Amino acid sequence: MRFIHTADWQIGKSFRRYGEREDQLKRARLDAIERIGALAMAQNAPFVMVAGDVYDHFAPAQRTANEPLERMRAYPGVNWLLLPGNHDPHRPDAIWDRLMRGGLPVNVKPLLSPGVIELASVSQSGAGVCLLPAPLLRNSETADLTAWMDAAPTPPGAIRLGLAHGSVTGFSDEQAQSNPIDPARAKSAGLAYLALGDWHRTMKINERTWYSGTHEPDRAGGQKTGQALLVDVASPNATPIVTPHDVGLYRWESREMDLRGASLDDVETSLRALPDLPRTLLRLTCTGVLPLAARADLERRLELLQAAFFHLELDLDSLAAQPSDEDLETLDFDGVLRKSADMLRAQAGDVNLDAAGRRIASDALVELFLISQNMRKASPAEEAS
Repeated sequence: MRFIHTADWQIGKSFRRYGEREDQLKRARLDAIERIGALAMAQNAPFVMVAGDVYDHFAPAQRTANEPLERMRAYPGVNWLLLPGNHDPHRPDAIWDRLMRGGLPVNVKPLLSPGVIELASVSQSGAGVCLLPAPLLRNSETADLTAWMDAAPTPPGAIRLGLAHGSVTGFSDEQAQSNPIDPARAKSAGLAYLALGDWHRTMKINERTWYSGTHEPDRAGGQKTGQALLVDVASPNATPIVTPHDVGLYRWESREMDLRGASLDDVETSLRALPDLPRTLLRLTCTGVLPLAARADLERRLELLQAAFFHLELDLDSLAAQPSDEDLETLDFDGVLRKSADMLRAQAGDVNLDAAGRRIASDALVELFLISQNMRKASPAEEAS
């Protein structure tokens, strides 16, 4: 039995913080469905199992609801099995009832209730293949909805596959209290493979239990590229062969750089060396201490780099500006700017001030330095004299 395991599409997810790039990020989540369909066709995998959160909300707009269906319809040789998750639970008169009333492509099947579904009467190994889904009816459950699988009857010798959405390891305090799944469920229920969704990163829990991760990431610091899993199950007792495949368009990177004593040329070179910059969203955190001139030079370089990346998010809150003697000499215009700089420098290093106050003083010191530099550039004759 060969199939594709994917999850957490969250079609309709908002990306407002990315401004004019929002539509491109939303479109990428739809386009990735086509890459999953193409992967299934190329690998001769007749089933794509989506382990929850097909949609980002249980009541999306009609166009948002229909768009993924049209992507799946375009691959009639692939059967798409869709499980409601915590973002799109099977509530009365919500997304799944609307889709059923409106009519679905013949190759798309929502799994709206627990029960044994026969996928194939005879597999390549000669055994039947049965799917045991555990759909969510609410966004949060305290009981393990996969428990019924332990006693679910299937024909002798059948390959048993589980499909669920929830947390097996308590990735956060919140997740630990909702939608729990026993990490030993595959063993207790005799599952050849348990396909899970909810965690947006490809992760192996054990030989028979995997999270596929999301097909198109939505945040830095998690999965860098969207993936889907190609799963081969030779027999009920055989260890499944799981092969990750990249299906996402954008790369999501998160980096922290300590600039204390660093060469800004080297910093810029390392950032420009990242792969596929026009499709990379980078969250960059800079720490350490820089002289004023170097801090101003860093901001100039980062402003230019904004155009190289699809999106560059900067966190400079932990990067302090400490003026050197040379920096302060450039501020000595009749002593006025120098006195202001001395005052700000003292405040920036004052341990009696809170972090926010020191941060404001440090930023003001940088701004003062930039203003003085612009004043010097605007008065070349005065500078020459």
